[in-house]
Amino acid sequence: MVNDTIEAGSARRFRYDRLQRTLHWSMAAMILLAIALGIVAAYLPVGRQPRQGLLEIHKSLGLTVLVLVVLRVAYRLFRGEPPYREALGPLTHLASRSAHALLYALMLFMPVTGYMFSAAGGYSLPWFGLFQWPRLLPHDMGLAHWGEWLHDKAAWVIVGIVMLHIAAVVWHVAVKRDGVLARMR
Repeated sequence: MVNDTIEAGSARRFRYDRLQRTLHWSMAAMILLAIALGIVAAYLPVGRQPRQGLLEIHKSLGLTVLVLVVLRVAYRLFRGEPPYREALGPLTHLASRSAHALLYALMLFMPVTGYMFSAAGGYSLPWFGLFQWPRLLPHDMGLAHWGEWLHDKAAWVIVGIVMLHIAAVVWHVAVKRDGVLARMR
């Protein structure tokens, strides 16, 4: 019994805390759903249902991610991260840090450019039908065009980085078997 308690405490030392894990998995689900909705909506007729409804949910998810990523970064700076059970090699560590930095940057960039497109274009800024986010940009179709272009191009980058992130998880679980995924479970 005592050994089980010591072992459980030791395992906790190598895991992110409950809040960090909850933020990670809930944001992952929101981002994957927002990507899927954005892709589906892109192939539907403009200005009609179900495209409009899908985009309302897409925007709501994106702006929720924006708020959560700010909170997540602040909490991560405050709380830090747990140690690895096995140290990563220098190249793996560099790849991990670079991919995570890019993911965080994209978690900020995507909703900001989406907001820029919608706000400057005069489109809705919904949050799950409960309220509209404030419109902080003037109506400017040139700015809206830039927001749309940046958002569309970065969407393919985030899809690629998310796929790379998932591939890295599979590699750590199936090939390396080094317990990296256990940090986030």
